[in-house]
Amino acid sequence: MQLTGTTLLVIDDDDVVRQDIAMRLQTGGFDVLQANQAGQGLELFARNAPDLVLFNLQMSDQSGLALIRQIAESSPDTPLVVIAAAGDMSAVVEALHAGASDYLLKPLSDLAVLEHVVKRSLEQARLRVENQRIRERLETANRELQNHLQELKDDQAAGHQVQLNMLPQSPWQSGEYEFQHRIIPSLYLSGDFVDYFRVSETQLAFYLADVSGHGASSAFATVLLKFMTTRLLYEQRRQDGNGPIAFKPSDVLGHINRSLISCKLGKHVTMLGGIIDEAQQTLTYSIGGHLPLPVLYSDGHARYLEGKGRPVGLFEDAVYQDNVIELPQRFSLTLCSDGVLDCLSGTTLREKEQQLPRLIEEAGGRLKALMGKLNLQPGKVMPDDISLMMLSRNPG
Repeated sequence: MQLTGTTLLVIDDDDVVRQDIAMRLQTGGFDVLQANQAGQGLELFARNAPDLVLFNLQMSDQSGLALIRQIAESSPDTPLVVIAAAGDMSAVVEALHAGASDYLLKPLSDLAVLEHVVKRSLEQARLRVENQRIRERLETANRELQNHLQELKDDQAAGHQVQLNMLPQSPWQSGEYEFQHRIIPSLYLSGDFVDYFRVSETQLAFYLADVSGHGASSAFATVLLKFMTTRLLYEQRRQDGNGPIAFKPSDVLGHINRSLISCKLGKHVTMLGGIIDEAQQTLTYSIGGHLPLPVLYSDGHARYLEGKGRPVGLFEDAVYQDNVIELPQRFSLTLCSDGVLDCLSGTTLREKEQQLPRLIEEAGGRLKALMGKLNLQPGKVMPDDISLMMLSRNPG
C-alpha cells in the first residue's frame, strides 16, 4: 500500500478512463483529484500541489504539450505521466522531450501497470529531489571547506612569516666568524629551527633543533624554543653584568628539557648547541640526542665531533655534558637535521652517516656547494624537514 498523504491529479476529458484510473489509484492508497478539462486541472494543481499528475495528451480544450510546459514552469520537480493512444507514439516522444517523466498507452487493459508506472515516477522524482538536496548540501559543505582551507592557508602563511622573522640573517658576519643557514620544510611550516647570536663581546652562541613531528604543532614548539633561549640569555645577562657570561650549552639544554616537560606539549626535540669563545678560540658544545653529529672541516679533511646525550623534553633526569675543542685558524662547522640523511644513499644509518663528511670535503666546507652535493633544489618536496647551518672562520 502507498503511504497516505500522496496526492495525485488525473486530468482526462474521457470520464470512463479518468474514473477507472482514479478508482484503481485510490484502491492503491493514493488520494486522487480529478479534472475533466485542462483548465480545471491547472486550477486544482495550483490549489493542491499534487505529488504527480496524469493527463491525456489529446484533450478538447488544450494540448498535452502546452499543459506540460505550464506545469513544468511552476513546478519542475513534479512528475508528469502522459496518457496516449497506442498509435500516437510520436506525440509521446515529443512529450517526454518536453518534460514528461513516463507514459501509459490506451486502452489501459492492465491497471497494475498503471500503479507500477505511478510508483516508479514518484520514486524517481523523490530520488531527483533527494539528489538535488544532497548536491546542495555538498556544495554548501564544499564552500565551507574552501573557506576553512583558505583560513588554514592564511594561518599557515602567517605562521610561515613568523618563522621567517624569527630566523637569523643568513649569511651573518660577526668578527672573524660567518654563519649561514638553509631550512627546507616538508610542509608549509617547519619543525626545524636554527639560531645564532652574540652573547657577549667575546662569545657567540648557536643551536640547531629538530622538533618531533611536522606541521603547525612542531612549528609552534620552535617559537617556544626561541623564547626560552632568549629568556635564559636575558636572565644570565642580568646576573653577570657586561663581561663574558656563563652561558653553557649544557645548561641551555637542561633548561629547555625541564621547560618542555612542564609544558606538556607532547613534543620533544633533538638539538645541539654551542658557544664560541673568541678570546680562547674554543668551541664548547652539547648534544641533545641529535644525529648527525656536527662535522668539522679543516685543511681539506672533515670529521664528526664526538658527543652524546638524551633528546630534550623526554626525560626529567636527563643530564647534558659540555664538550670543548680548540678551533683551527681556518675551519667550517656543519650542523644538519636528520632530514639530510634522506638525501644520502645507503640502506643503513651508518652507511648514510659515512657519506656526509666526504660530501663536505668535496664541497670544500661551503654551504652552497654542499646543497648541490645533496641535490637540494629550491621547491623540491622532501619527506622530512631539512635544516643546515654552517659557521666558518677564514674559509679557504
